[in-house]
Amino acid sequence: MYIAMNRFKVTPGSEAAFEHLWTTRDTHLKEVPGFVEFHLLKGPQKEDHVLYSSHTVWKDYTSFEGWTKSEAFRAAHRNAGGDNRVLYLGHPEFEGFEVIQTVK
Repeated sequence: MYIAMNRFKVTPGSEAAFEHLWTTRDTHLKEVPGFVEFHLLKGPQKEDHVLYSSHTVWKDYTSFEGWTKSEAFRAAHRNAGGDNRVLYLGHPEFEGFEVIQTVK
């Protein structure tokens, strides 16, 4: 299993707009082979931002890599950036993890 995460530092007062942007968009994830699940996570509030993370679980790294090269990926990210960048500080920070252990 592989977990892909993007961290976003959302400016205070922009949380509702950021959440609306994410929860109403078509992710196109369900049509990609190897996709397991997606979570939008809200973390702690700091002085200058609220931490959010998009958390996507994949069957394996190869499936994630296929997603990043797919038409579905391009469609899901077609409107990324632009005016939406005012909602968060800097660029999203990507982190990818190979799952070593799962306990259920």
